[in-house]
Parts: sequence; C-alpha cells; structure tokens
Amino acid sequence: MREFVRAWAVPVLLVLSVQTLVGQTYRIPSGSMEPTMLVGDWLVVDKLAYGPHIPFTNALLPGYDEPERRDIIVFQSPYQPDEAAIGNDPEPIVVKRLWGLGGDTLLMRDGVLHVNGVRYASPETAESRRRAMDYVDPAFVWQASYAVHGSRFGAPPVTPSLDNWGPIRVPDGMHFMLGDHRHASKDSRFWGFVPRANLRGRPVFTYYSYNANDSDRALPALTDIRWGRIGHVYR
Repeated sequence: MREFVRAWAVPVLLVLSVQTLVGQTYRIPSGSMEPTMLVGDWLVVDKLAYGPHIPFTNALLPGYDEPERRDIIVFQSPYQPDEAAIGNDPEPIVVKRLWGLGGDTLLMRDGVLHVNGVRYASPETAESRRRAMDYVDPAFVWQASYAVHGSRFGAPPVTPSLDNWGPIRVPDGMHFMLGDHRHASKDSRFWGFVPRANLRGRPVFTYYSYNANDSDRALPALTDIRWGRIGHVYR
C-alpha cells in the first residue's frame, strides 16, 4: 500500500495543481449563452488569463491579461438568496459575457443594450427575440442603489424590468455580466456586479459537445454528438 500511494501521489497532486492553477473543464448546463454556447458543450478554460484562484480564499495570483468588454468569462456568481432558499448552490460557477467595467454606464431599452451611449444589438436569434417576453422580478431592486439620475441617457424606469433598466454606473473593480440569450439568462440584472476576485478563467475551445437539451436518441452523449462544434475556438 505504501508503494502504491508513493507511486500515485505525485501524478494526482500534479493533476490537481494543473486543474486548480492552469486549466479546467466546464460544462454548459443551460441555454443562457445561446447561440454562442449550447447546452452540452464542454469547454477547456484558461485559468491563467485573469490569475489563478487560490482555493478556499478570495485571492488571485497574477494573470497575464485583463478582462475586456465582450470577453466570455467563467466566474463565481455573487450570492443568490433565491437559490439558497430552494437548496441550490447560491454561488455557482457560471459563464457569461462581460459588458460593463468599472466606470461604465449601462442601460437597456426594449432589450437593446447601451454601454456609455453606444448601442449593442442582442446576439439572440431572430426566433428567440420573436418569442421574448419582458417582465419584472423582485431581484432587480438592487439596481436602485446604482441608478444614474439627471444624465444624458435619460431617467431610469420607476420599476426596472428584464428589457428596460438603467442607466446604472458600474463601481470600480466590478463587472456587469450578461448572457447572450438575454431573455433566458439569469445574470447581473438579477444578482448585481461581479467582483474581480470572482473571475475564474476564459473559455479557450469546445473539446466535446452533444445534444443534451432535446435529443430523441438513447444515450445522446454517445449517439447525438455535435461533431461540428468540437474544436471550436473562442476568441
């Protein structure tokens, strides 16, 4: 037993160290990033880019890059009390697109995002936009503390909704994240800004993908593979 442990201890520690500090895999569990990422995509994540996270702390080691607007980022969600109330992980690891950096002013009107006065059309498909519905959620109340009044962007709505909110200003050191499928994404509109220390990495490529959402085949992980998505690189 001693020889067995000695033989495997170093390889196991090496693998754990690589996964913790260098790169790790991540599975897309929902459609919040469609059409960019699909349910059943498995990603290789570069954890060195923004600085590896030191386990059991809120600290990051130095990275080789800084997050930029429109980057796709894997990060730890801020605390979500509604998820805690139903027994789910209140701080899950998720993937979204970065839209707001410290000092930016953001607003959305009729589902169209504006960042510092520049309009960014939704990346959603025409079909998803056609079926979209605006609504109000109690979770949006946090936005009132960051609302910008008396600016050239106009007054914020009295009651923010999924498609109509802001202007709000992003505090320094914080980030505002949105899913590409904006009508099927739980993101910063719900749980607020993401601290720099919560960033975990940047997706590099899809190493495996299968139709995990609506396949009619038995064992879709083996019989309904999306061959065309394997090797897709995220830039």
